[in-house]
Order: sequence, then C-alpha cells, then structure tokens
Amino acid sequence: MDILIRPAEPADYEALGEITAQAYLQDGLLLFGESDWYLEELKDVAKRASAAEVLVATENGNILGGVTFVPSGGPLADLARPGEAEIRMLAMAHAARGRGVGQALVQACVDRASGAATGVVLCTQPTMHTAHRIYERLGFTRAPERDWHPIPGDDFTLLAYELTL
Repeated sequence: MDILIRPAEPADYEALGEITAQAYLQDGLLLFGESDWYLEELKDVAKRASAAEVLVATENGNILGGVTFVPSGGPLADLARPGEAEIRMLAMAHAARGRGVGQALVQACVDRASGAATGVVLCTQPTMHTAHRIYERLGFTRAPERDWHPIPGDDFTLLAYELTL
C-alpha cells in the first residue's frame, strides 16, 4: 500500500465531496438521509478548504478519502477550545476501508497540530465504532463532558474525543 496524504487541490474537491457524502449516506449517519441539510455541507469541499486545511489520501492518483483539519482558532471549529486544533469530516470511500487510510489521515492531522496546538479534539457519532478504534489507537480518549447536541432541542448527540499534545 502506497498511500500519499497531501493537501486537497481544487481538482480534488468534487471527488472528495462525493466520497464524503456517500460515506455518510451509506453508513446511515445523516438524520434525514438524502434530504439532510448537512449533505450539501459534506459535498462543499471548496467552502471547507477556504477556511481550514483539507487533506486527501491518494493511491496511484485516486482519491481514497479525506479529512478537514481546523488549526487552533480556525473558524470551522465546533468543539475546540483556545489552543486546540480540531478534526472534522473524516471519510473514506467504501473500497478503501480497512487499509489504514483513516488512521493515516488522522495521524496527518495530529502531526500538523504538534508544536502548534495544545491538543486535538474531534466529535463523532455513537455508531462510528471503527472510527472510535482509530482514535483510541492514536491516543485519543473520550471526553464525555464535551459531548454536544448540534441540533437544538434534539436528542442527537455527538461524542467528543481529545488528545493532549
């Protein structure tokens, strides 16, 4: 496996947006399926790239997945406190799963945060067990006191993980 992690380029945006949207749809992670408002956010890689660093994993020129790295103080942070970086929208193509792509993307974010942030945080859905294992393998721990509800008045909860650097 010769996976390259690099910053996303504009030519990657459409493919990565589709991979991200399909990963969330196929895994049942959108509350309202195809009509979920968040689907358009997942597809809009250009918007994310204008406010954070979007990384892609490629192999032989093919995009396998991607992640959004929000440096400390970045406008896309949902959970990060001052001094913390945040990881968002980690997604892999189904065919690329189980090959270490997700772990390589998360590690690239941790590497970017090292020396520039006091820690890295992320939120994840309770059903994303494979992602939880990746985070825990890389030293992240659950931070239940930071769990949150992105939809006011709804019981939908995102679980928080943190890594102190």
